[in-house]
Amino acid sequence: MTTFSAVTVLGAGVLGTQIALQTARHGVPVVVYDISEDAVAAGRQRLTGIVEQYLGDVGQDARPDADAAVARITFDTDLAHAVAEADLVVEAVPERLDLKRDVYARLAEVAPEHTVFATNSSTLLPSAIADATGRPDRFLALHFANHVWRQNTAEVMGTEQTVPEVFERVATFAEEIGMVPIRLHKEQPGYVLNSLLVPLLDAAAALVLRGVADPETIDTTWQIGTGSPVGPFRMYDVIGLRTAHAVASASPEPGAQAWAAYLQSEYLDQGKFGVESGEGFYRYR
Repeated sequence: MTTFSAVTVLGAGVLGTQIALQTARHGVPVVVYDISEDAVAAGRQRLTGIVEQYLGDVGQDARPDADAAVARITFDTDLAHAVAEADLVVEAVPERLDLKRDVYARLAEVAPEHTVFATNSSTLLPSAIADATGRPDRFLALHFANHVWRQNTAEVMGTEQTVPEVFERVATFAEEIGMVPIRLHKEQPGYVLNSLLVPLLDAAAALVLRGVADPETIDTTWQIGTGSPVGPFRMYDVIGLRTAHAVASASPEPGAQAWAAYLQSEYLDQGKFGVESGEGFYRYR
């Protein structure tokens, strides 16, 4: 038994489906909600690909375990139905404050009173969302990194209104599903992981925009100079260029806006979204 016995994930994107798989692998039934049948169909297809990525990392002997996990995952386009039995809702919708607040306002009307809400936002502070949830005492951030079974940190960050017992329940649950809970003692934009990662990615983007070097050269320099297995543009591809674009678009900084425009014209408009589509700064097929 785990701390939460039924989980709903809002958003069938890359991280949403990974969170669902990781949770279901530890015996917890998961409902994945998205807004349309097309989004759900894409989520099912994405889950199939994520299972293959997982098996590629851990070996084919784990296929029965993965198949059993998939059998615990259902998809739904009806929000009220999707959360009717949920003890924990993990929100993984795109990084737009207005969108997240709207989702939580609708969620607050239909979720059971006891349900805990957690945002997987990688950039937004939970205090910017809390009042929209209708239960700020049972709301906090639970941030997973991409490839959750491999980069298995789960950053837990509350607000001043989050009840300590709820914070600890979520941290315990993260550990129960195979994550390493990272407890943050105060709110921090970017949490721990992205407070370290984002300056690197921003610096790499600036080098490209200024024409200093191409992505491959920048990655090679970083790998040789630091011993890192990948460079910042491989990281961008793993994170997903749509996510990178959404984060940059939300920033008022001129450099971020220029990077968003560059990603849009050079990659997104050509269907190059990173690893998820098979091509981004690099090809994966």
